[in-house]
Amino acid sequence: MSRDEAQAAADRAAADAVHAELLARGTEASPQPRLDAARRAVELLGDPQRSFAIVHITGTNGKTSTARMIESILRAYGLRTGLLTSPHLLRLNERIVIDGEPIADRALADNWADVAPYLLMVDAELAASGEPALTNFEALTALAYASFADAPVDVAVIEVGMGGEWDSTNVADGDVAVFTPIALDHTRFLGETVAEIARTKAGIVKPAATVVSALQSAEAMDELTSAAAHNEAEMVAEGVGFALLDARLAVGGQLIDVRGRAGEYRELFLPLFGEHQAHNAAVAIAAVESFLGDGTQSLADDVLTEGLATVTSPGRLQLIGIEPSVLVDAAHNPHGAAALGRALMDSFAFDSITAIVGVLADKDDRGIIEALDPIVDRFIVTRSDSARAVAADELAETVTAVAGPDRVRIEPDLAVALAEARDEAGPRDAILVTGSITLVGQAMLIAREQNWML
Repeated sequence: MSRDEAQAAADRAAADAVHAELLARGTEASPQPRLDAARRAVELLGDPQRSFAIVHITGTNGKTSTARMIESILRAYGLRTGLLTSPHLLRLNERIVIDGEPIADRALADNWADVAPYLLMVDAELAASGEPALTNFEALTALAYASFADAPVDVAVIEVGMGGEWDSTNVADGDVAVFTPIALDHTRFLGETVAEIARTKAGIVKPAATVVSALQSAEAMDELTSAAAHNEAEMVAEGVGFALLDARLAVGGQLIDVRGRAGEYRELFLPLFGEHQAHNAAVAIAAVESFLGDGTQSLADDVLTEGLATVTSPGRLQLIGIEPSVLVDAAHNPHGAAALGRALMDSFAFDSITAIVGVLADKDDRGIIEALDPIVDRFIVTRSDSARAVAADELAETVTAVAGPDRVRIEPDLAVALAEARDEAGPRDAILVTGSITLVGQAMLIAREQNWML
């Protein structure tokens, strides 16, 4: 092993150790609905989140894709960007992106070494007052903000972890608050109705900010409009302030026409599939117009073209293998599964689709399967290696109740399920892995290890 290889291995081990320390703080499935702890952490760190501008984004589906589009356009403009998304598919570094690249292993480890002592101080203060220590995501948020300040970045695009109002990312004040479509998800924490969930998510709206929202249900839009009015923030809604005019298939993605806040943009190539991604792009364009020119200056055509054409959204209707086609999609609620189904029908012409599905315990498994049922020919029920994953036998009962026993089989081992599905698929068939982000990440890792991932 060369010196460079040895250093790279040591850096990788140090970065993996950071992930292990975060996991020691628990999973992200049980957040603490509080802001004071995260506020105290960034205060001790010198409030790094105040050293750069912020575009803050929440919603139920499409957050990550929209965040990545916003970041890509801003970077095309020559700004040094930060991007915080969650969860990751393969490695923690994916969540903290600087200038379009996941944070380097050494930078991640060094920033953690700087941050960790202050987090322990907060843990001690919390313990003294009888409160739980900083959670995994609270610590990760502090690490991300410190990493962006250290880079340094000009602007960071920040995706909330869950909800908005008490999400730890909300210790920062967004210049633009972006809302993707809001639907039912994480009801145990966010509320039982769309209105309650929207009210929680609307907590990211800050005084005098600009609010940019995708198409919403009436109850969700009412909450967002109320939050904007309360904070004297400008409200810009899809369909009124901006709109997707057209989306049509193209090789490797689609061509879209968008009426933005300040300009009209034609023949933009978007290398992602599905009308929902076209709508996400329209939201991203309006958000960038709001950030750069307060909605009064149109974007430069060549810069916008570059920003969208280079965007990626791993794990979102991503083709990871061919001969046969293997697609992965992180849809983990009925709203996302329905969008996935429409995108598959509109963008591809497969002879048949085999869905390998695994769902986490707190999700609407029946709703997901019902959304997929009309476009899937057969189901293979499996489970990811997440501790929260529903057992394959248990999930199979739900899938069978929806799809019938003749279209369902069980294979708890995802690697075996993939191998069998690929062996059985014809040249014009497709295999779809979906139902949870952890399952998608595991499928991508298997494809990479077996050397058939694109």
